[in-house]
Amino acid sequence: MGAASVTVLTASLRGVEAGLVKVEVSVSGGLPGLDIVGMPDSAVLEARSRVRCALRESHFETPREHVTINLAPSDVRKTGTAYDLPIAVAVLVATSQLPPSVAEGLLFVGELGLDGSVCAVRGDVAYAMLAHELGLGLVVSAGSPLAGEWAEGVYGMRHLSELRDGTAALEPLDGGCLGPASARRDVPDFGDVADQELAKRALTIAAAGRHGLLMVGPPGSGKTMLARCLPSILPPLSEEEAASALLVHSVVGEPIDLLAEGVRPFRAPHHSISTGGLVGGGRPVLPGEVSLAHQGVLFLDELPEFSHATLQALRQPLEDHVVRIVRVDGAYVFPCDFQLVAAANPCPCGHLGDPGHECTCTQPRIDAYQARVGGPLMDRIDVVVDVPRPEVAKVIEGRGGTTSAEMADLVASAREFRSWRERDLDEGESPPPATELDARARQALESLARGLSLGGRGVVRVTRVARTIADLGERELISEDDVVEALAFRPRSKG
Repeated sequence: MGAASVTVLTASLRGVEAGLVKVEVSVSGGLPGLDIVGMPDSAVLEARSRVRCALRESHFETPREHVTINLAPSDVRKTGTAYDLPIAVAVLVATSQLPPSVAEGLLFVGELGLDGSVCAVRGDVAYAMLAHELGLGLVVSAGSPLAGEWAEGVYGMRHLSELRDGTAALEPLDGGCLGPASARRDVPDFGDVADQELAKRALTIAAAGRHGLLMVGPPGSGKTMLARCLPSILPPLSEEEAASALLVHSVVGEPIDLLAEGVRPFRAPHHSISTGGLVGGGRPVLPGEVSLAHQGVLFLDELPEFSHATLQALRQPLEDHVVRIVRVDGAYVFPCDFQLVAAANPCPCGHLGDPGHECTCTQPRIDAYQARVGGPLMDRIDVVVDVPRPEVAKVIEGRGGTTSAEMADLVASAREFRSWRERDLDEGESPPPATELDARARQALESLARGLSLGGRGVVRVTRVARTIADLGERELISEDDVVEALAFRPRSKG
């Protein structure tokens, strides 16, 4: 007979957070077998077969008594395969095949292969956060992608048989270091985009002020390429930003190597995506694309092709920077502070206003196509730019124009200047307010707003973009030229 009762610590995922779970094992007489209780799902129940095979292949004895395994707290549903390793450890301790000291001060998480190998599971960053909060060590698969500070106090296992030598023999996980040294290696450069200087200027303004951006142009004009270059001019992730982005990606099971190096996420879902896929949902409830774009860029290509319901579901995340999903077992909250970038054709055939190509669309079809996006979403887009088809000669010559390095310097300087203005306001000094215009700029804005029939929302939007343009020029007051340029990038919708 083994020990009467044994407890090994593990964790469960709920949304993007990990909660402590105790694996309690009791060995008693009766028919041999493993019973798992505590609201397990089918994947957890299947752990019985995986644990038996893993014990046998690791040359441990399979229990010949009746083993009852309780996952506490028992009123929380347990899902996934991360309980395999802690169940196996608890069984081995309960049957006296391992000493109780093996499980002291450690949190075990991992899936077991039938050969006894320890496989990585999603959510390692969440587990590491919980272990740090509780002052515990964490044992995971040696193949875990944890990096930097999250690898501190984490030990990697390749095979269950390694426990024969005790956990003291486990090697700390080599997480490497965070840093921007090679951060932009997989991000395209604006220098590779030929003959699109106006669009690059719009992207620079959008990046400096975190404005929503819409690019309108015919197929083949380079809208998608321009959008994919945007992360190359955004500042690297701060430690706090990287931690929140890493958490979301880890919970979903997405790669985190670029995030660990400071590169902001870039997500480009297909227009056929469901509302749940975009904002989150499913069973178990997981973050959607808007949360995977947290602290980065969400790019919606072919914007009018997205369903109306899916686009309208973006309104609350754009406003609150969080997604709230309510289910029977409670509410789930996912972060989603992202920058929206979109692209669209001017009409269904894509050739409206395109020199050399005749548009075959009727005016009612054009109006219906352009109305698909809807006013509420367009209210969150401050910058709209036309992207014409590039000149063939410039493409052949490879004349790329402004590079990402040049644009990134402008963006960094503008953000630093804005921080200086906002810091002075917090310290009680009296610099010009963030939206203050000089006399000529105010006169120009009033005149042009009347001529263009801009409403209050449109004036605020133009002023906001003009403030960013002034920051790019490191001007405390918004000038007339800033207002004129901002008006050139105004959304085409009314107001």
